[in-house]
Amino acid sequence: MGRLPLRQAALPVAILLLVVLMVVPIPSALLDVFFVMNITISLAVLMVSLNAQKPLDFSAFPTVLLFATLFRLALNVASTRIVLVHGHQGEAAAGHVIQAFGSFLIGGDYVVGIFVFAILMIINLIVVTKGAGRVSEVSARFTLDALPGKQMAIDADLNAGLITPDEAKLRRVEVATEADFYGSMDGSSKFVKGDAVAALLILAANVVGGLILGPVSHGLTMAQAAHSYLLLAIGDALVAQLPSLMLSIAAAAIVTRVSSSQDLAGQIGTQFGAARTWTPVAVILALLGVMPGMPHLVILPAAAGAGFMAWRLHKMAMRPAAPEPAPAVPDPAKIGWDEVTDAMQVNLDIGYGLVPLADERRGAPLMGRITGVRRQLSKDLGFVVPSVRVRDDINLAPYTYRIMVGGVCVGEDQVAPEEMLALDTGQAVGTLRGKKAKDPTFGLDATWIAPGDADAATGAGYLVVDPGTVMATHLNHALGSHSAELLGPDEVQSLLDGLKERSPQLAAALVPAPLALTTLTQVLRGLLAENVPLKEFRRIAAAISVVAQRTQDADDIIEAIRPDLGPLIIGRLCGVREPLRVMTLEGGLESLLGQAMRADPSRRHAIEPDLGRRIVDALTHAAQPLIAEAKPFALVVQPAIRVAIRKLVRTCLPDTPVMSFFEVPEDKSVEVVAVIGASGQPQNPIQPQLQAMAA
Repeated sequence: MGRLPLRQAALPVAILLLVVLMVVPIPSALLDVFFVMNITISLAVLMVSLNAQKPLDFSAFPTVLLFATLFRLALNVASTRIVLVHGHQGEAAAGHVIQAFGSFLIGGDYVVGIFVFAILMIINLIVVTKGAGRVSEVSARFTLDALPGKQMAIDADLNAGLITPDEAKLRRVEVATEADFYGSMDGSSKFVKGDAVAALLILAANVVGGLILGPVSHGLTMAQAAHSYLLLAIGDALVAQLPSLMLSIAAAAIVTRVSSSQDLAGQIGTQFGAARTWTPVAVILALLGVMPGMPHLVILPAAAGAGFMAWRLHKMAMRPAAPEPAPAVPDPAKIGWDEVTDAMQVNLDIGYGLVPLADERRGAPLMGRITGVRRQLSKDLGFVVPSVRVRDDINLAPYTYRIMVGGVCVGEDQVAPEEMLALDTGQAVGTLRGKKAKDPTFGLDATWIAPGDADAATGAGYLVVDPGTVMATHLNHALGSHSAELLGPDEVQSLLDGLKERSPQLAAALVPAPLALTTLTQVLRGLLAENVPLKEFRRIAAAISVVAQRTQDADDIIEAIRPDLGPLIIGRLCGVREPLRVMTLEGGLESLLGQAMRADPSRRHAIEPDLGRRIVDALTHAAQPLIAEAKPFALVVQPAIRVAIRKLVRTCLPDTPVMSFFEVPEDKSVEVVAVIGASGQPQNPIQPQLQAMAA
C-alpha cells in the first residue's frame, strides 16, 4: 500500500488531536496557540459564508461546523483543567490569551465579565442560534416538499429540448445536494445551540471548582479565590464564546441566503444602492437634527452623509449606460459541428400550427404525456428510453408532425389541434359529422369532430381522444416498434452496471470476456427487434453467458438462447392456464423450406418470391379472425427456418412472434388455430404450388 495522501491524513490526525486535548494535559503556551487557531478558523468560516453566492457554494458547512464545535469544546476541557489546577498562581496561569480576555477586555472585574458573558450568551443562544435553527427547519421542510416538482420541471425541460441530458444530470445532482444540505443544516443548528449551553455549564463548573479548590487545596481566602479563579473562568468563557458567536453568525448567514450571482456584500450593496432609499433617510435625519434637545453635532452630519449618498447614487443612475459590445458576426465561411449534427436520438418535429399543443404555459399536456410514454416504455422494455425533443419545423405543413428515430422518419401524420378524434373501435353506431381520417397508430376509421360533439360521440360508442393523446399514442407505438434502434452501447453498459450490483459474478462472466460490448449490444438489439423485452436482463445474461462459451456470433447466440427465453415470450401472449394459440406450417412445406435453407451457404435465408407471397397471403387470411377478436397468437415452425419465416412475415404481421418448437415448454398446452399449406384447409393458395414443386 502507498502512503496516505496528506489531505486524506489531515482529518484523522485532527480528530486524534481533539481526543488528545480532552484527556492529556497541555502547557499554557500551547493552549494559547490553539485558542488563536480556534479564532482563526471561526473567522475563516465566517468569511466563506459571507462570500458565498448561494448556500450550496459552502455545502461542507454542516461538517465544518461539527468539527469546529468539537475543537472548541476540546479547548474548553483543556483550559478548565489548567484553570482549576494552576488558577491559584495568578492571572497568567492559563496562558496569555485567557489573561488578556480576563484582564484587558473586562478591566479585571469579574462582575463585569459575568454580565458581558451573559449578554453574549443571550445574543448567541436566544437571538442568532434560535433564529437560524428555525430558518434551517423551515428551509429543509420546504426544500424536501419541492423536490418532486423540481424533478418534474427538469424532465419537462429535457423533453422540450431546452437542456441537454448532461445538463439535466447536473441539475438533478444539484437538487439532491440542496435537499441534503438543508437537511444537514437543520441538524447542525442544534450543534450551535448545544455549544452555547455547554459554555454556560463549563463556566459554572470553573467558578464552583475554583471557589472550592482555592480555600481547600491552596489556602486562599474566599475573596482571593474569587478574584483569581473567576477572572480566569470568565476569560476562558469569553475566549470560547467569541468563536462560537462567529460560527452562529456564519450559520445564520448561510441559511438566510438567497441564491444570487453576487456574494453577500455585492447583493446588499446592489439592493441598497438606490437614491430613493437614501433620500427619505436624509430628510428624516435632518428633521430630527433640528429638533430642540437633539444632539445636533451627531445627527446633522449623519443627515448630510445620507443626502450626499443619495445625490451620488442619483448622478450615477443618470449616467448613460455603457454601450454593449456588438455581437460577434459569424463567419459565413465557417461551419460548426452543431450545424451538421443532432445530439438527440429521438425527435418529434411539429408544424407551426401544433406549437400550442407543446406550450406548457397554456396548460398543454403533450410534454407530460411524452414523459409518461418514456416512463412506461422504459418499464416495458427494460432500459431507459432516450429523451424526446419536441421542435417546430417550418418545412412541415402547419398541422403535420413527424417522429424521427436516429435521423429516420418512423411515423408521420396530421392532427387538428382544435378538434377531437373519434375512433370507431367496432362498437360504434351511426355516423359523425366531421373530417374522415385514419388513426395513425392502429389504422382504425376515425373522424375529427368539434369538442362540443365529444359527449354525443362517446354515447354512440366512439372512443374520443384529444390531439395530444393521438400524438403520444403514435409516438409510443413508433418507439416500441423501433426499440432496437434506441438501444446502444451506453444503454447496455447501464444494464451491466445494474447487473454488477446484483450479480457481480454473472456480469464478470459476460463482458469483456467472452463477449465484447458491441457483440452483446447486437444480441440485445436482435431480441428487441423480435419484441423480446430486456426486463429480465439477469435471465437473459445468464443464457448468453453459457452460449458465449461456444460462439461469439450474435445471430447464433440469439437462436441458441431463445429456448431459454420461450416462457418470457409466451407470457406476453397468454395466461398460465390459458392455451397458447399457434399457427404452423404443413410438414411438406417446412421440409421444402428447410432444404432451401440448408442449400443457402450465404445465410441470407431468401425464399422464392412467389412462394413467399403465397405464404404471406395465407398467413394474413388465417390471422384476420384472431386479429379482429384481439386474440394474440404465435407462428411456430422448425428451428432451421425460423429466421427466414420471421423475415418473411415481418412486413405483414410485425407484432406476431415467430417461434421454434424448442421454445414452447413441454408442459404448455397448445391450441393449433391454423396449418398453413395443409391440403384440407379452405382457400389454400400454397398447396398447388407445393405439389408442383414436389413433383
